[in-house]
Amino acid sequence: MSVKIVTIVGARPNFVKLAPIAWVLREKPGVEHVIIHTGQHYDLRLSESFFQTLDIPQPDINLGVGSGLHGAQTGRMMIELEPVIKELNPDWVVTFGDVNSTLATTLVSSKIGIKSAHVESGLRSYDRNMPEEVNRVVADALSDVLFVTEQSGMDNLLREGVDSSKMHFVGNVMIDTLVKMLPVAGKLAEWERYGLTPTNYIVITLHRPSNVDDPGQLRDLCHAFEVISRHIPIVMPLHPRTRAKLEESGVWIGQTAPMNIKLIDPIDYLAFLSLVSKSKMVITDSGGIQEETTYLGIPCMTIRPNTERPVTVELGTNELVTPTSQVILKAFDQFRQDNWKKGSIPPLWDGHAAERILDVLLDIGPQEGSFKA
Repeated sequence: MSVKIVTIVGARPNFVKLAPIAWVLREKPGVEHVIIHTGQHYDLRLSESFFQTLDIPQPDINLGVGSGLHGAQTGRMMIELEPVIKELNPDWVVTFGDVNSTLATTLVSSKIGIKSAHVESGLRSYDRNMPEEVNRVVADALSDVLFVTEQSGMDNLLREGVDSSKMHFVGNVMIDTLVKMLPVAGKLAEWERYGLTPTNYIVITLHRPSNVDDPGQLRDLCHAFEVISRHIPIVMPLHPRTRAKLEESGVWIGQTAPMNIKLIDPIDYLAFLSLVSKSKMVITDSGGIQEETTYLGIPCMTIRPNTERPVTVELGTNELVTPTSQVILKAFDQFRQDNWKKGSIPPLWDGHAAERILDVLLDIGPQEGSFKA
């Protein structure tokens, strides 16, 4: 049996989720694996370095779409993807997560009659102001097979009327990557590069428009971080967009920040995992970091009003905190008093999700049929 699987990536979280799929596919005879990179993240530190670090084959095709407004970027991706996917005519197109590359690929695949599978289905914040939420809902509605990371995903899809036969609770490929790479990351001792002591610093990541686009909001958050830094050092890898917003708003221009806050450029996956794995706490507005800290047992303060990953709150170490300095500092005081939950590892977050995903796809096997257009 010969099966052709095309995987589509475009942004940092996609690369981390692709890695275990690529590793397992290497061991599958009779399977052709084609990787398409849309070019959604084109900064070397946010893109190519992840292929090198995670031992993922270089993309077979790079569309080089680049950044832009959501509609324009998604449209360019669709224009570039359609002829490529048609020519490849794969049995399966596999997408990951909730970025614009996922949305564009699922739309194109559906329109031309190619079967698609969505990894990380069913996650919902129920906040349509988040572009990612729109991408998730559309991708799940159009995909033929839905791979779910946590029970809430199964529940959400059932509420939306999805046929249960399309849904597969397989665990979390992000954790597959973490499990394999953690020993390597630990040897890097990335904290030493910044003069930090293990378990005596906080990692902060910030990138969501709701937190960084409004100068007043951004200044308020930075005030909280400055207060926290009086008690414990902070290291803050800055997404290019976040750095630009900090400078536009007049906060921490260039490398200028309070002495105990280290602003650093984006770092690769292994370096970041090394930092996080030995941190005292993580403060973030990211999605995937909530999952990583839950597996690692590290306290996580998510400065958002909602999360699409409720298992990290229900079972894990994550707490949702309203993104204002007053509430953040109150939560930090709670943390300082050793009043933070310990958490546990969610079901099937065991490092074998990719194997279960590919077992499903290969069990279904090659697809028959023709393009719709």
